Amino acid sequence: MAMKTTFLVRAFVLKRKRLIPGDRQVSPTSSGAMKRAEAMATRMPGAAALQIVADDETGELESTTILGQYG
Repeated sequence: MAMKTTFLVRAFVLKRKRLIPGDRQVSPTSSGAMKRAEAMATRMPGAAALQIVADDETGELESTTILGQYG
């Protein structure tokens, strides 16, 4: 069981007056993910930086942490 940590940036867009998930990007570090999310929030309604810990072999999710939310 090899646990793998992934840092993800998820943008949010407005569609029919509702906020829905948009593009996502993988970042190599937590600080990079937070900076990227903050920059994306200037162009979009919102963005979030996430830390996801999952088992690399089975794909089973161990934990998800919101590092920052912007917008």
